[in-house]
Amino acid sequence: MTETIEPQENPENQPIEERVNNRSLRPDSAAFRSFMSANWAPSGQDLPSQAAVAEFAAQRRKALSEQFPGERLVLPAGPHKVRSNDTDYIFRPHSAFAHLTGLGVDHEPDAVLILEPVEAGSGDDGGNHRATLYFRPLAGRDTKEFYADARSGEFWIGKRPTLAELQAELALETADLAGLEVALTKNIGEANVGGVQVRLIRDVDQSVDALIDTARINTAANPELVDLSQADEQDAKLAEAASELRLVKDPWEIEQMKIAVAATVEGFTEVVKALPRAISHRRGERVVEGAFAARAREEGNGLGYETIAASGDHATTLHWISNNGTVNSGELLLLDAGVEADSLYTADVTRTLPVNGSFSETQRKVYQAVLDAADAAFAVAKPGTKFRDLHGAAMQVLADRLVEWGLLPVSAEAALAPEGQQHRRWMPHGTSHHLGMDVHDCAQARADLYLDGVLEPGMVFTIEPGLYFKADDLAVPEEYRGIGVRIEDDVLVTEDGNVNLSAALPREAADVESWMAGIYEAN
Repeated sequence: MTETIEPQENPENQPIEERVNNRSLRPDSAAFRSFMSANWAPSGQDLPSQAAVAEFAAQRRKALSEQFPGERLVLPAGPHKVRSNDTDYIFRPHSAFAHLTGLGVDHEPDAVLILEPVEAGSGDDGGNHRATLYFRPLAGRDTKEFYADARSGEFWIGKRPTLAELQAELALETADLAGLEVALTKNIGEANVGGVQVRLIRDVDQSVDALIDTARINTAANPELVDLSQADEQDAKLAEAASELRLVKDPWEIEQMKIAVAATVEGFTEVVKALPRAISHRRGERVVEGAFAARAREEGNGLGYETIAASGDHATTLHWISNNGTVNSGELLLLDAGVEADSLYTADVTRTLPVNGSFSETQRKVYQAVLDAADAAFAVAKPGTKFRDLHGAAMQVLADRLVEWGLLPVSAEAALAPEGQQHRRWMPHGTSHHLGMDVHDCAQARADLYLDGVLEPGMVFTIEPGLYFKADDLAVPEEYRGIGVRIEDDVLVTEDGNVNLSAALPREAADVESWMAGIYEAN
C-alpha cells in the first residue's frame, strides 16, 4: 500500500498522533509545490444530470420537515472509521443521511445534512425547512490537499464532486464544510427568547454531537441547569422519525431492492458452482463466503452484512460468521447472504442446500416443515395484517410439526401460549424483520408501528422461519442432531397481497436439487 512522502522532524516531544507520519518522507519545498500545481488538463465543465432519486429524497425530507416545524434538524453522514493505525474501513454513510440525501456508495465522509426551519409552508417543496448539504468539496490542484491528504486529496482517492456538481445531481442546496460549525450552532436556544431548538441524529459523528451540546450549554440562561439527557431524548425522536420514514418504501426504493435481490440470486449461483472446491478445502466455508463476496463486490457496493456460510452443525448457530469450518458431503449448508446495491439497499436471503445435491430423508422432513411455516407466513402477508401475525402463523406450523414428531413435551396449544414457548428451543429468533437500507431496517421505529404495526403496500420485510437441532441436543433423537434449516425470502407488500422478490431462487426441496444439478451440469 502506498505511503505519503514528506520530510518530518521528530523531536522528543512530538505529539503521539503525529508520529504515524514518521515512516514517511513528504516533499514540501516551494519548488515541488509550484511544479505539482502546474500543467494539469482542465476538468470537465458540464454538470451532471439530476439523479432519479432526487425527487424521492426531496419528498422524504418534506415528510420529516412536517413533523418538526420550527426546529433545526441535523443528520450527519459520519466520519471515516479507522481500521488499523492510519488505514480506514470503506466509508459508509449513516442510513438516515443516505435516505434523505439520496447519496449512496462511499460518498462524503464528515458531511452533514441540515434542515433549517423557515416560515411554515415556505420551505423546500412547500415544507417547513430549507435543506443544505454541507460537505468537503474537491480541492484545487494548486492546494496541498490535492497531493498530500490521503483521506480526501484527489491524487490519493480520485476525483470528488464540486459543490455545483452535487447540487445539480441531488437538486439539493450545497455548502462548504468549512461553514458547518456556524450553521450548526447559530441561534441555538429556547424558542421563547428568539432561539431555535436543534435535534440531531446522535452517535454518528462525535464532533457534531460535541458542537451542539456545547452550544446548548453556552447559550442557556442557566448553563448549570442544562439537562443534556433531556436533549438526548429530544434527539432520539428525530432518529425515531427518520427510521419510521423507511417503513414504507417509495417506488425508487423498491426498484433498488429488486436490484439487490437479483445480484444476490447470482451470488447464490456462484456458491453452488464453488461447492466442489469447498468440499475439498480445509476451510470450505471460507470458499463459500468468498464466492458470494466476489459477486457482491462485482455487482453492488459489497455485502449487506457479514455472510453466514454454515455447514453441518454450524448451521444451528444463528449468526455463524466465523466461516472457518469444512463443508462435507451429506451435510446441509445454510447460506444467509445479501448484496448491498450501490444505493446501499440490501437483500437478505437464506437458502439451506444439501452439499451433495440431495436431501436425506430426515433433512427433507425438517426442510419441508420450515418451508410450510414460511408459506403460512406468506399467506397472511397482506395489507391489514399485523406484522406480528407473520410470526404467529409460522410458529403454529412448527409447533404442530414438532408435536407430530414427538419432540415437544406438551401440546402445540400449550407450547404456543405465552407461559409455554417450549417450541422456541428450536426456533429462538423472530420470523420477520423490515428490510431496506439496513439489513434490519427501521430499527428505531416505535413498537406500535413495527411489531404491532399493520402491513401496508410498499413495506418490504423478510420471512425466515427455521429449525435448529444442535449436535449435542439430547432432547431430540440422534437423526435430527446437527441439522439446521432456515429459508428466508424478501417480501414486498402489494395492494392485494405480496410479491416474493427472491422467488428466482428455488424453495421447494425437489426444485433446489434440480437447480443445483443444472448448475453442475452446465459447469
